Amino acid sequence: MLYLIAVTLLWAFSFSLIGVYLAGQVDAWFSAFIRIALATCVFLPFLKLTVMPKLLAVKLMLIGAVQLGIMYGFYYHAFLFLSVPEVLLFTVMTPLYITLLNDLLERRFNLKFLVVAVIAILGAVAIRYQGIDGSFVLGLMLVQGANLCFAMGQVSYKRLMHTSAVEQQSVFGWFFIGALMVSATCFAVFGDSSRLPSNSIQWGVLIYLGLVASGLGYFAWNKGATQVDVGTLAVMNNMLIPAGIVVNILIWNRDADITRLALGGGIMMIALWLNQRLKVRSVPS
Repeated sequence: MLYLIAVTLLWAFSFSLIGVYLAGQVDAWFSAFIRIALATCVFLPFLKLTVMPKLLAVKLMLIGAVQLGIMYGFYYHAFLFLSVPEVLLFTVMTPLYITLLNDLLERRFNLKFLVVAVIAILGAVAIRYQGIDGSFVLGLMLVQGANLCFAMGQVSYKRLMHTSAVEQQSVFGWFFIGALMVSATCFAVFGDSSRLPSNSIQWGVLIYLGLVASGLGYFAWNKGATQVDVGTLAVMNNMLIPAGIVVNILIWNRDADITRLALGGGIMMIALWLNQRLKVRSVPS
């Protein structure tokens, strides 16, 4: 749980950094590529090639390709059509994707996790609800593509690590290698080399996002995902929304309804509390 809370605070800055300094200024494919490349460098020294099961490496690469490589393609382009608060708002469906994907893999329907996810979604919507017209449809679809990829990666990683007796830091490099293969291919095919970073601030933001937000952040988040149940994981995904909006308000002075922020954050905390209560009651005495 502490891993998820720490990364939530860390990632709260990422949305605004991308929206303010990169979106529309630096090629989105390049931003995704350089961020993943730097994150890969963080974990390459920890890889133990001689003792690594090949099948586990392949599975981690596939998870990284989806959760990070493909997800970033959707995510960075969403900022071209949406504001930072809108991107945050449209991520409210991630918890529902997590619960439904987990139930699909388990071949069962878990009402508890679905109820908790729906409550968390209501809390996020309460923060900044506004009507969505046709001009936002493409942005909404891009964010939902990113949400689905992020949910698939979390659920798959959680299940994989529960069946693998390995030190996660010694194998996580494969996760980034898979993501790097996707992002490098996308940049080579779709990227615009005339729109690279043009100043030290943009390079600094990319270095921070690559080494810290991605390199350390994704490892800590996925490790934290293996230590909590699916309901808690679903709720924590939406805690990013109030955290991101608070940072956006305090540092970049963006308008937001403080009352709605407090109300939505409170609803999500209730969802987290409810999940813990239900989990305790489900444990046999």
